[in-house]
Amino acid sequence: MDLTWIRWLLDSHALWLKRELIDRGGDIEAQSERLFRAPFVVVSHVDSDDPILNYGNRQALDLWEMTWEQFTATPSRLTAEPVNREERARMLRRVTACGFVDDYRGVRISRTGRRFLVERATVWNVVDGDGNRRGQAATFSEWTPLESK
Repeated sequence: MDLTWIRWLLDSHALWLKRELIDRGGDIEAQSERLFRAPFVVVSHVDSDDPILNYGNRQALDLWEMTWEQFTATPSRLTAEPVNREERARMLRRVTACGFVDDYRGVRISRTGRRFLVERATVWNVVDGDGNRRGQAATFSEWTPLESK
């Protein structure tokens, strides 16, 4: 795990949302472990033309039914069904412009085709120590399984 990324992800959440995502006590290794074991989903991707997921905590891996290796090789657009990708892209453009959103709601799909509705997700820009945008992250604790199509 890239501890620099974890620091940027946590620092950026505090910057945009004015509150910590997790208890920041201890060193970055302890914070990384706490984030991975958090009882809510945390995911992120790095900026690129077709962003690849670069982080998912235990809740995210379980929800998307993937191993770490599978998750971190997945283009983030593939977490949504094709019909929902334009809506997802609009939300990400809003995050880019505003720094964060804390009211996202949308349907996602796991590796095996299980669909679920995410509600009240927070999505934010991940910036480095110089304020340069490096990617985006999301967290949520509310999701509802949906019937398969």
